[in-house]
Amino acid sequence: MAISGWFVLLLVVGVLPTAILGDPVVAALWCGGAVILGIIDLVIAGSPRQVSISRDLPGRLRLGDSAPSILTIANTGRRTVRGIVRDGWSPSAGARPTRVRMTVPPGERRSRTFTLQPFRRGERGTRHVTIRSFGPLRLWARQATLSAPGALLVLPPFNSRKHLPSRLARLRELDGATSVMVRGQGTEFDSLRDYVRGDDVRSIDWRATARRNDPTSADGRRLVVRTWRPERDRRVVILIDSGRTSAARIDNEPRIDTAFESALLLAALASGAGDRVDLVIFDRRVRGRVQGATGAELLSRMVTSMAPVEPELIDMDWSSVPGIVRSVTSHSALVVLATAIDAPGASRGLLSVLPQLTRKHTVVVSSVTDPAVLEATLQRGTRDEVYDAAAAERALLDQARVATAIRQLGGDVVTGSPQDLPPALADRYIALKAAGRL
Repeated sequence: MAISGWFVLLLVVGVLPTAILGDPVVAALWCGGAVILGIIDLVIAGSPRQVSISRDLPGRLRLGDSAPSILTIANTGRRTVRGIVRDGWSPSAGARPTRVRMTVPPGERRSRTFTLQPFRRGERGTRHVTIRSFGPLRLWARQATLSAPGALLVLPPFNSRKHLPSRLARLRELDGATSVMVRGQGTEFDSLRDYVRGDDVRSIDWRATARRNDPTSADGRRLVVRTWRPERDRRVVILIDSGRTSAARIDNEPRIDTAFESALLLAALASGAGDRVDLVIFDRRVRGRVQGATGAELLSRMVTSMAPVEPELIDMDWSSVPGIVRSVTSHSALVVLATAIDAPGASRGLLSVLPQLTRKHTVVVSSVTDPAVLEATLQRGTRDEVYDAAAAERALLDQARVATAIRQLGGDVVTGSPQDLPPALADRYIALKAAGRL
């Protein structure tokens, strides 16, 4: 049971004047009459338990987008249900409005639309709907909380997809629109063509030149060069650290979300280049795995696997990483490790397993940097700012030390702010393709 503001106003209107006049009997009679009216109103009110509830929800929604949630209430009772309906979505679902007024006559149904605009990734849900049904006088109400479960999977936003067309265009240049003139490990022969000024002389095919006779040239022969294109069907293994360091927020975004953005852009790019992409999300256990998918199915399975993952407040088990990579592929591959390299102590586990990985694979460590740290090094106007600048310089020095150690062990490092890291990692993949290392 619940009372409305109208009932409180009714009491105030009658009790205050009688209290001022000093006649408590009239005040008591007024209160008794108001209570009787409230009881009558409550008896006439429709029962909120004699309703059935159904939902119409989208199954998945990308973070940052909005979608309608339609709630339908059918009155199976004999009295009209007049009242307020509150759908119990979690706050992070961003449901608007939170409450709606609804009048449902007996035997009929009514629908209301709530707009969902989540501001957190993952599974957002609701379990209950609360209905407060008033009588015709709107003094007292019956209230019930009914079970009506619903769930919405909020996917990573993939804002970095805006960088994909330009990177795919560069890959097409490597793949034949503009021939690769430098032969390197991991490239495939594509075709022969005539030599033009500016071509690398190391690409000249002397046997083909000897077989071609051109009477228009001075010596009767025209130089022929070989063109090469990057190999297809290579392996790209992306391993994302979901341990405690991935929970840190940088530029109002968790590290793990930046890692997801980078992984999605790299996967879309590598898939477009004809390479096979595998994803593993790991801390001390595998939190998500995607293998054997290509094209649109790859990105769909990746975002579905990423959506419910939240960082665990435990240290990453780096000793298990070589075994995980071996379980994914036994061939040489590009292994991308998305983790943090902020401090030498925290990176000791990563450095200990790098020799096992670089012995067979091309390893790239992807780490997000904090723009606030770089900005702090420039602010030195006050004593507090000087101390902050010194701490920021030390943090940058620690990152540089870890990056140097990774390179000495045969790996590569890509760093950047949350906005710059995804395209920087994609550019490094293209550079490896162009150099014939992949």
